[in-house]
Amino acid sequence: MLQKLSINNYALIDNLEIGFDKGLNILTGETGAGKSIILGALSLILGQRAESRYFFNQQKKCVIEGSFSIDDFKLKQFFEDNDIDYEAETVLRREISADGKSRAFVNDTPVVLNTLKALGEKLIDIHSQHATLEINDPDFQLLVVDAVAGHDDLLHNYLTSFKAFKKATSNLEELITNSEKAKADLDYYQFQFDELEKARLQADEQEPLEQELYALNNADEIKRNLLGAYNLMNEGEISAILQLREAAHQLSTVEKFNPEIIELHQRLNSTLIELKDIANEIEIIEQSTQTNDARVNEINVRLSLMYNLQKKHRVNSNVELLEIQAGLSDKIQQAVFGDEAIEQLSKQLEADFIALEGLAKQLSANRKKVIPEIEREILASLAEMGMGNALLKIEQNVKQPLAEKEKSNFQQQVSTYLSKSGIDYIRFLFNANKGHALSEMSKVASGGELSRLMLSIKSLIAKNTALPTIIFDEIDTGVSGEVANKVGQIMERLAGNLQVITITHLPQIASKGNSHYFVYKDDDSATTYTRIKQLDKQERVLEIAKMLSGDKPGESALQNARELLSN
Repeated sequence: MLQKLSINNYALIDNLEIGFDKGLNILTGETGAGKSIILGALSLILGQRAESRYFFNQQKKCVIEGSFSIDDFKLKQFFEDNDIDYEAETVLRREISADGKSRAFVNDTPVVLNTLKALGEKLIDIHSQHATLEINDPDFQLLVVDAVAGHDDLLHNYLTSFKAFKKATSNLEELITNSEKAKADLDYYQFQFDELEKARLQADEQEPLEQELYALNNADEIKRNLLGAYNLMNEGEISAILQLREAAHQLSTVEKFNPEIIELHQRLNSTLIELKDIANEIEIIEQSTQTNDARVNEINVRLSLMYNLQKKHRVNSNVELLEIQAGLSDKIQQAVFGDEAIEQLSKQLEADFIALEGLAKQLSANRKKVIPEIEREILASLAEMGMGNALLKIEQNVKQPLAEKEKSNFQQQVSTYLSKSGIDYIRFLFNANKGHALSEMSKVASGGELSRLMLSIKSLIAKNTALPTIIFDEIDTGVSGEVANKVGQIMERLAGNLQVITITHLPQIASKGNSHYFVYKDDDSATTYTRIKQLDKQERVLEIAKMLSGDKPGESALQNARELLSN
């Protein structure tokens, strides 16, 4: 339910706040006072596009905020799916800056406009006298039947199973396609796989081989330089180690004279030990470094094999070659054993199809059972509103399954037999006048008749399911007198199950409201504003009297207004 609507800087509204009640809320006012402006502002938090040229003050941003009580609508999953904090009292906010940039929030969490729109559709249903498209929408007509059938759990189970079945069907088609391709290319795949397998590649062998080859190709230079370094350190009369030994001897002869020299002598001895170790290791490496033409040839052959395979498969490493080898193995397995996997999945889909068809038939039977009740209740409601000659027929066309020999074609089953809603196609046929052929509702009903028909349908749905707040924007156009009174009574009954907000010019309907709001224009020396106020009992009497007889109602009009309110 919409608890509060706050509008800042929109059209003729600078700052306006409305608190709505449960039940039937009435909005009245002169034509052009701004009733539709309020609906326009509300539509912004329902995800509609906004234009800054409609701002009251072009230098300020427009902010629309609506507070909703949502405990009854089972929306926790929606909030979880969209990563929004769930609150029993949820706030939708829309901010539009003067340059046209828009931001949307749900409970202070930023959301994209599509998310705001999806949530708004679950909270508010706006219906105007021109909104006839929905009533002719097959999906809406099916929703009406399902709402009365009351099989939400069955419908949810069917839809979940249908999505899984459709996905498995696509998987089967892909498996068949891949298997056929694998069979056609089996010899080619086998040749490539054998070639890679014969190479016995290892993921980490290329770099060590390249390093070893580099060293072998430069063995003479390496050996020469290592030998030169060893000689400088440990051979000859001027070798580094020999000179450092002499320096150590010199320090040892004078260390008794200065304690600091003792430490220097010890450090020099440590350096001598380290240098001897380095010289020994140099000598070992030098002696082990040899030219080896046979090994060079062996490495070249191995690397050439790897390079050629990498070039052939357009990769840069053995790791990638091994991945290709594994992929080829999978394709070969698919070619060899693909028929088994296809047969197994096909059998599973056959069982799934039987179960899914059973759910669809159960849905269809439930719908068939309630259709007479829907026809009866809608016609009774229409008769109450002065359309006693109306005719309504709900056609239930049940799709037929494929022939037995075609039942294994699961893709065709999904496209021609089963749908996301089952096996039914629902169509409402209507005529408002006796003796005329039934047809689609928009072709045989006036705007006022369609409005009453929609009111009857919404009333029926509200008896069987939790609808969001519904707003009627002058859908009572074209009715008057006792019919208007009956329309008001039906709205009053509808408001017993949900919050109803209606904009009306009819006193018979205005008198039925639990709360009555008056929209009017207010002028100062420079600017016109749209204002709204909730009327108290005496103000309601005066407003309804004005609706009956004009701006200056007499005592009879006032008495008539009191009687309407008391009734």
